[in-house]
Amino acid sequence: MKIVIFGATGRTGSEIVRRALRDGHEVKALVRTPEKCTPRQGLTLFQGDVRDTEAVKQLFEGANAVVSALGTDRTTTLTEAMPVIVEEMELHSVLRILTIGTAGILQSRNDPSKLRYEAGDSNRKLTFAAKEHHKVFDILRSSSLDWTIVCPTYLPDGEAVGNYRVERDYLPVDGKQISVGDTAEFAYQELIAGEHIGHRIGLSY
Repeated sequence: MKIVIFGATGRTGSEIVRRALRDGHEVKALVRTPEKCTPRQGLTLFQGDVRDTEAVKQLFEGANAVVSALGTDRTTTLTEAMPVIVEEMELHSVLRILTIGTAGILQSRNDPSKLRYEAGDSNRKLTFAAKEHHKVFDILRSSSLDWTIVCPTYLPDGEAVGNYRVERDYLPVDGKQISVGDTAEFAYQELIAGEHIGHRIGLSY
């Protein structure tokens, strides 16, 4: 499989890249600082900013799937980039996309008509990141793509240990955290298997 990855130098993105290369897939990644990536067989790096339409466009030829592990970092980078990514995927007939979101955009158990960040399910006072990921959710569900949004709760560093819980569109009950390793492992396996197309996936121990 030929996979395009945005956010390849981040915590979760770099772990997805490692798994994809381990299994013999070809990976293209757009990065601002190529020096942050160790050259490896099967990995092609493109230098540029994901907000630059021309930089984004060069990755999609021949691709089979796309991963966005872009964060928000208190900027609108994510929501500036996603419309271009979706447009280029549709132009190149690349249908499969998996993104890393946040548990804030899962449905609220207190008020299922709202998302968790809207209904106050979590204790987080800052909602900027959730609002950005909500915009991405809206963009993807109005597209023609086969999308999945992986929505981990609190995300500490850590290896994949398994035994995590998965639930469509909701956070598993009493879910508190999920490691970067297990988030990357689930996301990578879901990218390949496509068992949850058209859903947000709550992920926690």
